[in-house]
Amino acid sequence: MIKISIIGSGNVAQHLITTFLHVEELSNDVALIQVFSRKKENLSQLLSPQKIVTEFNNLLEADLYIIAVSDDAIENVSTQLPFRNRLVVHTSGSVPVTQLNSNNRRGVFYPLQTFTKGKTISFRNIPICLEAENTFDYQVLNKVARLISDKVYAINSEQRKALHVAAVFVNNFTNHLYAIGNEICIENQIPFDILKPLIQETADKVMTILPNEAQTGPAVRNDEKTIAAHEAFLINNENQLKLYKTLTQSIQHNGKKL
Repeated sequence: MIKISIIGSGNVAQHLITTFLHVEELSNDVALIQVFSRKKENLSQLLSPQKIVTEFNNLLEADLYIIAVSDDAIENVSTQLPFRNRLVVHTSGSVPVTQLNSNNRRGVFYPLQTFTKGKTISFRNIPICLEAENTFDYQVLNKVARLISDKVYAINSEQRKALHVAAVFVNNFTNHLYAIGNEICIENQIPFDILKPLIQETADKVMTILPNEAQTGPAVRNDEKTIAAHEAFLINNENQLKLYKTLTQSIQHNGKKL
């Protein structure tokens, strides 16, 4: 049995807690023995108070410690752990493994997904990207990851940095464009729901063909009259107009330098 402690109480931590507790009910392979949180009440709805600690010195010995805190706090948290030579990993997509304190064996357990508080999500289809500094530790991480996910990858820190940037483009930036589309709909008294089938079809297409092959619209057609009309429509919103022009030019240059 692999004994796990989670350090953190945010979105990622809470989803991991829920997932490991579920796996623990079905299998004897893992046990979530403790969770560290500055405030017990942050996790009181998920697990018993006896499993929550608020002081690092109260952490029990475990086989794996998963630091699930904000990127900026990872290094500081890792230096506060009061033990040595144990396997400590973080869940960040952008922080190199070397930012973890070298007093312990270091690794990464990065679930590549967007997590929202209160929204249930299954880990089975979430890619988990693993990194470790030795083969034995990687095998531990691999075993734990495969208990909760069917998609497990060995990804080093440089690859993970690139992957995280790509994820920002396909998730965060795309969602921001949804928000702008919603603003335009609201301003013109149009229900945003009208756009949802288009959003769904756009997402579905990249599951079967490459994104550049799926590209449609006035930019890829070089439809100058339509583009000019759109720019005229956006003339009173500098931010939307600038984004429209930048994205149009990027599509026309096939993502190459403008």
